[in-house]
Amino acid sequence: MTILYLAMVVAGIGMICWGLPASHRMKTPYDALAALAVLVGVVVGLLGALLAADPGFFKS
Repeated sequence: MTILYLAMVVAGIGMICWGLPASHRMKTPYDALAALAVLVGVVVGLLGALLAADPGFFKS
């Protein structure tokens, strides 16, 4: 499962690295989608980092 969590971190960083410049380059309706990709990238990256550090975080 740790490989999956590290893949989440890499995917999150990838979405952030793509979305930040794309949100300034794209035309009006598509720049919002790129900005949304940045937000999703931050959430996925942080969640992956949390689960990689403590795999049982959400288990009660």
